[in-house]
Amino acid sequence: MIPTTPLPAKDGTANPAPLGLCAFGMTTVLLNFHNAGFYEINSAILAMGIFYGGLAQVIAGIIEARKNNTFGLTAFTSYGFFWLSLVGLIVMPKLGWIAKPTEDAMAAYLGVWGLFTFCLFFGTLKLNRALQFVFASLTILFILLAVGDSTGNTSIKHLAGYEGIICGLSAIYAGIANVLNEVYRRSVLPLGTV
Repeated sequence: MIPTTPLPAKDGTANPAPLGLCAFGMTTVLLNFHNAGFYEINSAILAMGIFYGGLAQVIAGIIEARKNNTFGLTAFTSYGFFWLSLVGLIVMPKLGWIAKPTEDAMAAYLGVWGLFTFCLFFGTLKLNRALQFVFASLTILFILLAVGDSTGNTSIKHLAGYEGIICGLSAIYAGIANVLNEVYRRSVLPLGTV
């Protein structure tokens, strides 16, 4: 006899969070080497912003949607498009398509991303300590960058760069911890469960 109630199918989709976290983290570290004053904006940062920080995070977000994870969908797709928009803000003026944004415009851009990140931080309070650190440090990074642009203070921008390197490394840690913990089926790198 055929059952009348459909059985739920097992979700065979891999966890996209490590991809999104590593894409975000590695791109953040690379950009913040620039913010800290180690080198100028270059093609390595822009390419990473388009393809890994941008597209890979959007893909991770779409997979999170399939897994019915609204937080993951919102975070990864949003930050993926953040990276794509940031590259656009840098490249479009160089191509002569539009004027470069003013410092106040960049401060507003970074400020709204800081506000968005601060709001998402509250979602991490139900997740784990590693993500709490990523989102808290990212909120601080956006605030420092916005203040640095609005004041034109290069010392604040350099401080933001060092803080951003820490933020990016924390995201890489969270991503790799997810991978290794799943592969070894035990807590190899702790995430600090809530």
